Amino acid sequence: MADFQVTMAHQRCQEKTPVQILHEYGIKMGSAPVYELIQADGGMHQPTFMFTVTIADFTCNGRGSTKKAAKHEAAEAALKLLKRDTQLNDQRDGVSPEADDTSNPVGVLQELAMQRVWGLPEYVVCMESGPDHMKEFTVTCRLEGLEESGSGSSKKLARRSAAESMLGKLQSLSGSTEITWSPPSRMYVESLRHSTGEKISLLRRTALSTPSSEYIQMLLEISLELGFQVTYIDIDELTVNGQYQCLVELSTRPVTVCHGTGMTSSNAHNTAAHNALQYIKMVASKH
Repeated sequence: MADFQVTMAHQRCQEKTPVQILHEYGIKMGSAPVYELIQADGGMHQPTFMFTVTIADFTCNGRGSTKKAAKHEAAEAALKLLKRDTQLNDQRDGVSPEADDTSNPVGVLQELAMQRVWGLPEYVVCMESGPDHMKEFTVTCRLEGLEESGSGSSKKLARRSAAESMLGKLQSLSGSTEITWSPPSRMYVESLRHSTGEKISLLRRTALSTPSSEYIQMLLEISLELGFQVTYIDIDELTVNGQYQCLVELSTRPVTVCHGTGMTSSNAHNTAAHNALQYIKMVASKH
């Protein structure tokens, strides 16, 4: 039965993305898919992201040059796995114990994002502590420029806690239990050349060839003026020269990703911010 449902979903929804198809199938199963960013690496011009998607008892990976592409690849892999699995119906009979649990914050948040045509929530494990028999996980939930964290004795419980905190944040921003908050409109990269704000005008006149420890602050001030978010993503692997490295992601349209390296994590962040400022200045100075 589950195999037939997934096949029919493909036939009915050929115009839909794998992420949308998997989401609709997961909602029917009572187990909304959860995406988790597990790796971000590559140079400034060739960033690579890896996501896992967990649905029911399955976890699949996807890799791509953008977060969106990586999520789609993970969703496609999950759909293929569900089609091959003939025991899913026997295990769940199409309905999980959580199917009627409308208080499941992960599913509620995911459904809200789909309804509002927002980007899907992202869950990142940012801390793991304790001995094997008493593990404690901390997960950060990211949604449309907002971040909330949650902890639990498993990744699943930590995700639920983070999603619950995010829903609480959205209610707080809305001023009521009914969520009416809307994310700020994203800035298009091409609109940079027409920006006349104080900070972007100062950047046009600033010689970025001069070493400075203020690039992180400069980027933050410009992001606040222009209305985009800045997120730093540390890369676990050191460079061949033993330096720390990270990516900085700007929530522009399209998303801007720049790479940075340094002798410390802070230096790597500053270098990534410097590279992002160089890119912004280059685009903003075009005529």
